[in-house]
Amino acid sequence: MNFERIREKLNILADAAKYDVSCASSGSDRTNKSQGLGNASKMGICHSYTEDGRCISLLKILLTNHCIFDCAYCVTRKSNDVQRAAFKIQEVVDLTINFYRRNYIEGLFLSSGIFKNADYTMERLVAVAKKLREEENFNGYIHLKSIPGASDELMYEAGLYADRLSVNIEVPTISGLKLLAPDKKHEDFTKPMLKVKNEIVRYKAERKIIKSTPKYAPAGQSTQMIVGASGETDKDIMYSAVHYYKNYQMRRVYYSGYVPVADDMRLPAIGSQVPMLRENRLYQTDWLLRFYGFAINEILNKDYPNLDMDVDPKLSWALRNLYHFPVDVNSADKALLARIPGIGMRSVDKILKARRFRKLNWDHLKKIGVALNRAQYFMVCDSRHWERRDLDAEKIKGMILQTSSGKFRNQYSTQLSLFN
Repeated sequence: MNFERIREKLNILADAAKYDVSCASSGSDRTNKSQGLGNASKMGICHSYTEDGRCISLLKILLTNHCIFDCAYCVTRKSNDVQRAAFKIQEVVDLTINFYRRNYIEGLFLSSGIFKNADYTMERLVAVAKKLREEENFNGYIHLKSIPGASDELMYEAGLYADRLSVNIEVPTISGLKLLAPDKKHEDFTKPMLKVKNEIVRYKAERKIIKSTPKYAPAGQSTQMIVGASGETDKDIMYSAVHYYKNYQMRRVYYSGYVPVADDMRLPAIGSQVPMLRENRLYQTDWLLRFYGFAINEILNKDYPNLDMDVDPKLSWALRNLYHFPVDVNSADKALLARIPGIGMRSVDKILKARRFRKLNWDHLKKIGVALNRAQYFMVCDSRHWERRDLDAEKIKGMILQTSSGKFRNQYSTQLSLFN
């Protein structure tokens, strides 16, 4: 084995893989068997961070960065003048096992550029997973990127060896895909998704009857959308996400702020700021839809097509719907408590348990973990001290922003404003 050449390939193909966003191995509980190597627990896998703060999984590599497509947003597009490399199947297997034995990683995240055709590429990805499982007896976490347009037979086989499968939808709308990736068809992305969804449903049904039914993608499937590349509104992005959650049973939809990598009139200019705050707001919205009982049209609709970048989506919704407030935390049900800004679901559960024994006041709520700088304007408790001023939405928003801080907020904005 030529170690210098392997290192060179690793540098090229690990760097190209950093634009794939996935921090999750949750949902898979593949246990060690027959004195094999490793296991995949529900706690997750090893992570690292890129320079712009993204959380990435290790070992995260491409099988190759050669590609037959010329997608404008992609760093591995065929017209891009970059160093190209390709791993052999056995090289990826050896790297994974050696890194795992040295405790550097807890699994493999494998994607690839498309060379020759979709089936040829997918066949090689499946071959890596199959070798790891059957020849190396590897029971750690494996995440395979499904290649758009791959056959149903290959998608079925992939799910037998991988813990999670994912097809990156990349551009949220069909019109955006035609603009930036005219060689690709939307159906090529959704066909593998539908196959995986149907196989997972079938596995769960058969598992109830035959306990020895082989596992199929136990951590489910996910997808990723690029944010800020083709001019979609937040409404377009989130309505697409809801569609994939509902119709393809996605475990996660990831949102990736577009990093300018191409000098193209259709895209933001090189050097443009990555929309990290917008990406963060989309994740917050995703969380509200999945865990807080919100409907998408409550947060984003024709009147509000984009999220407020100044405040989080739940606070933004509350400011637009002040008639729901104030809420009495000592009598409100779980669904209403979850809609109070500054109260997370853990705090909701603590409130429900604590108020069975006594009425709660501000001190109790603070100890529970409620963010009172936001919540105090939207609730009352067992105290004479509560917000009695007749404040409108703009005043409340201004007062909250004065006492707020966050990783995306300029820490010196208040000081600098003194000199304006």
